[in-house]
Amino acid sequence: MDRYRPNRRVQIEESEPPKYDDVEDEDQDGGDDDEDNSNRLRPSENNVTEDQEPFMGIKVRRKASLHRDYKGDYLDVASHPYLMKILQKQGDKQVLFADKILKFTGSGKMKRRILLITDFAIYLVDPETDALKRRIALAAVEKMCLSELSDNFFAIIIPSEYDLLMASTRKTEIVTVLVQATKGASEELEVAFSNSFEYHAAAELVKEVVFEEVEGGIKTRILTKSESA
Repeated sequence: MDRYRPNRRVQIEESEPPKYDDVEDEDQDGGDDDEDNSNRLRPSENNVTEDQEPFMGIKVRRKASLHRDYKGDYLDVASHPYLMKILQKQGDKQVLFADKILKFTGSGKMKRRILLITDFAIYLVDPETDALKRRIALAAVEKMCLSELSDNFFAIIIPSEYDLLMASTRKTEIVTVLVQATKGASEELEVAFSNSFEYHAAAELVKEVVFEEVEGGIKTRILTKSESA
């Protein structure tokens, strides 16, 4: 599988940790290992107003997700010297979004991360060690994948590297910020909606995320599709 094709300039992401629906990972092999959070989680609110959402018409939104304003920086980045140092080292100054999220590893485990979005890049920072774990240029992002339901999951597709599967109660705001941050690029960001989508958990590890409405919430399964030797 040719994962590493040239980058395309394209347009494309709580102080409380996200809360989920019923999550099942049907393969536990491979990937990074770290903290293993509970798999039994419940839905929580999206955050968007109808006029702010740039991809209207498909998402099934909860009523509580309407009429809410975007704040952007939920961590007060300027008050955290280690975050400012990371950004300054990369030459980034304008923070468009900052919050705590959960990132899924190749093995399906969840890691707490700080997500920073600037006008140039996406940053993932370990809140326990204050270390930068990954920086992704906005120009490297191809699209974002979301379900059509009111869950908290989203995938960021990065063809030249490996993809990201994350979850946040502020998912809609993250997507909106990334779309707006890359406006004016040569290609429009694709925001794809489907109740099942694939992503590369590693360069040669493809997983599928499947969403299903059940009584009381949304059931989410993470399936391993293929793994090259």
